[in-house]
Amino acid sequence: MVAAMAGFTLNDAITKTLSAQMNFGEIILLRGMFAIVLIGALAYHHGAIRPWRTLMVMPVALRVAGEVGGTLAFLAALAHLPLANTAAIFQALPLAITLGAALVFNEPVGWRRWSAIVAGFIGVMIIVRPGVEGFNQFSLLALASVVFCAVRDLATKRIPAEIPSLFITLLTTISVTVAGAIVIVPLGGWTPPSGRMIGLLALAAVLLLIGYQTVILALRIGDISAVAPFRYTALLWAMMLGYVVFGEIPDSLMLLGASIIVASGLYAFYRERVRSRAQPAATSSGLPPEGV
Repeated sequence: MVAAMAGFTLNDAITKTLSAQMNFGEIILLRGMFAIVLIGALAYHHGAIRPWRTLMVMPVALRVAGEVGGTLAFLAALAHLPLANTAAIFQALPLAITLGAALVFNEPVGWRRWSAIVAGFIGVMIIVRPGVEGFNQFSLLALASVVFCAVRDLATKRIPAEIPSLFITLLTTISVTVAGAIVIVPLGGWTPPSGRMIGLLALAAVLLLIGYQTVILALRIGDISAVAPFRYTALLWAMMLGYVVFGEIPDSLMLLGASIIVASGLYAFYRERVRSRAQPAATSSGLPPEGV
């Protein structure tokens, strides 16, 4: 999950840089074309290609729909908000995932882990500061992406084990790329890309491949409520890249909120490890490991 957050946040920094020169629909399309070639070749090499009707399997369809909606909403927000602010709002995702896992999958979540998640949500509010600058209509788009991505991640947990992660990644990438092509005209039309833009988009595609694969593996194998808090590391990546790339300097409240979020995520993971060790060996792993 930590590796996934690094890949996705680096991709976000590239996307935000290019969004000043082309609309995000074109970015999604060009980046996706690179990613489809890379992922398709890798999937073919590993024998992971399956019939395209796999997209009709309900958990797969839900994951793809959540990814498309989440990507469009997030990139629309990213183009108009500071990188760290967008990442901070997105940290509400683990809370949404934990709630969904408890209500839909009946995953055990003790009061200590709930307390850690609530503390993390308070940290997010400290950073976002509702009602002041940084929380506007584009912040609402970032929150909408949280809802879509919660659906995506909960659906990932129920994808049949015989469907390879690489093929899920390929289906997701193709669907998001098609969505990007559809919104190009409504967002202002095509802008001829330069060689530098093409190079950055190719790099973004590689980062997406890394991010998609690692996050799918994390969610399919791990307990969602234990894995999800490690999404908080995206905030650290965003703060660092925001400063280095865009000159965005976090203030004291940003640093305070980030500290609370990271601490709560680490504590939630610690409590999960304690709970697992307390169970008998035969049942401590919960669901059996799923295939790749």
